[in-house]
Amino acid sequence: MVFIGGDARQLEVIKNCIEGKARVSLIGFDNLQSPFSGAVNRELTENLLKTTDILILPILGTDEEGFVDSIFTTKKLVLTERHIASLPHHVTIFSGIAKSYLKDLSEKYSIRLVELLKRDDVAIYNSIPTVEGALMMAIQNTNITIHGSTCAVLGLGRVGMTLGRTLTALGAQVKMGVHRPDQAARAEEMGLKAFFTKDIHDQVDDVELLFNTVPSLIVTEEVLNRMSHNTVIIDLASKPGGVDFLHAEKRGIKALLAPSLPGIVASKSAGRILAQTIIRLVAEQHEEGSNR
Repeated sequence: MVFIGGDARQLEVIKNCIEGKARVSLIGFDNLQSPFSGAVNRELTENLLKTTDILILPILGTDEEGFVDSIFTTKKLVLTERHIASLPHHVTIFSGIAKSYLKDLSEKYSIRLVELLKRDDVAIYNSIPTVEGALMMAIQNTNITIHGSTCAVLGLGRVGMTLGRTLTALGAQVKMGVHRPDQAARAEEMGLKAFFTKDIHDQVDDVELLFNTVPSLIVTEEVLNRMSHNTVIIDLASKPGGVDFLHAEKRGIKALLAPSLPGIVASKSAGRILAQTIIRLVAEQHEEGSNR
């Protein structure tokens, strides 16, 4: 296994892989305060990648130029096309998500690419630390209790569902913004007040806390103009989020972009979720290969 870059979540993944007796090489971890016993620090070279069975990238994978982020090194890590081309055909690349750069090169060289955060099992487990982090931010940035507050959650996906259920359990009055009739039915079944996101501007005048999970602009200037300046917005969608942050600032509305909360508030738990999934998928892949 070869790890390239990452944040504190990767440390838990590395630890679990070492405990599983994998041979682990680390790229971009040279500034670790406590180096791993059982792992070797290496340079990013084509010769190393030629011998790789499993390549594990950070949650954000690469950017559109191949840059791989790592908080454990000052070196610039770039996964080039030549690097990808040097990988053997049986290799599997694991990444949280993948931008078109990584997707296109993986397809070009017929390499299996697994986007972990697109898997339901990972995303559902991951919603737990995400929601805990969102609640922490809400408590830190308001002068009211969640109990008795009026909250809006935009998007009934994996995070939205966990968030709506948790806010209700804490005693909040929760409105759930949904896109489809079946989602409205599910929200009502959960005891939430459902509304369609196309009507969001008519639903926000009494909202004290708004949580967004929709990764496209949904909290527009028009919506913000209908909101109280005391409302606090916590945007959990991936960058750039779904809020017009410039207009929120003009109106004096506190709007916080908070992607990657699991890695910030619960890196060990988030890393364990990733590790267990990777180890299980590798074992399944090995079993499939043995049965051929």
